[in-house]
Amino acid sequence: MRDIVVDPGAHNRAAWDKYVQEGNEWSRPVSAEDVERARMGDWSIVLIGREPVDRSWLPADLTGKNVLCPASGGGQQGPILAAAGARVTVFDNSPRQLGQDQMVAARDGLELRTVLGDMRDLSAFGDASFDVVFHPVSNLFVPDLAPVWRECFRVLRPGGSLLVGFLNPDVYLFDHEALDERGELVVVHKLPYSDVTQYSAEERATKFGADAPLEYSHTLADQIGGQLAAGFVLTGFTEAPHQSNASGQYMSHYFATLAVKPG
Repeated sequence: MRDIVVDPGAHNRAAWDKYVQEGNEWSRPVSAEDVERARMGDWSIVLIGREPVDRSWLPADLTGKNVLCPASGGGQQGPILAAAGARVTVFDNSPRQLGQDQMVAARDGLELRTVLGDMRDLSAFGDASFDVVFHPVSNLFVPDLAPVWRECFRVLRPGGSLLVGFLNPDVYLFDHEALDERGELVVVHKLPYSDVTQYSAEERATKFGADAPLEYSHTLADQIGGQLAAGFVLTGFTEAPHQSNASGQYMSHYFATLAVKPG
C-alpha cells in the first residue's frame, strides 16, 4: 500500500532547507561581482537549464518594475533583477533558500523583499501587484498546477508577463538509477508520474534518499493548457537539454514559456 497521504509543502520545505546546507547548485548565491555588473547593465539570469534567459522576454528597462520570483529562492535570480533596477519580491517555500537572498541583499546593499510560502497560494499579495512573474523550474515540486496559474494571473497587472521554466514530462518515463548510474534510458514509468504514488516511503528512501524532495510530473496540457485556461496568452516558447543527463543526447529536458496577461 502506497503512503499517498503526504504534505508535499512541508516535506519539500525540509528537503530544500537541507539542500542549502549541502550547497546544492540552485542554492549557491551570486557573487558581489555579479551584482555589481548587473548594476552596470551587464547581467543574465537562468530560467531553464544553464542557458541565460532571452532578454527580450523581459522589459527593456527594469527600473521600478515590480517583479515576483515565486519558488526562486537561493540568492540567484532575485538579487540580479534587483541590481538591474527592479523592485523584487522573492517568494519561496524554504526559509533557508530565502536566507540566501537575504544574505546577498545585506552584503550588496540591495532592496529586496523575501516572503515565505507555497507557490500555489499567493494570497500574501494583492490583485494586479506585479509587472513580471519570473518562475524558473520548480513546479515539479507541487502536485497540482491550476492554483499556480490562477494565482500568477491574479497578481499580474494587465499587460504583465509570466516567464515559466518546467521539465519535459517525458523525462519521468525513465528509470532513475539506470539513467544516473549507467546512462541508460530504460522506460519504466507511466505518465503522469509522482514519487508519492509510484513508490512507498521506504522505496523512495532507497532510491532517492529519505530527505529528497518529492517530485511530480505534469502533462503539457497542465503546463501549457493550464496557463491558457487561467487566461494567459502565450507569446514565446523555447527548450534546452540537460547538461549532464544522458537523456540530453536525445531530447530536450526543459521547456520555457512566455505568457502575457491581456490588458
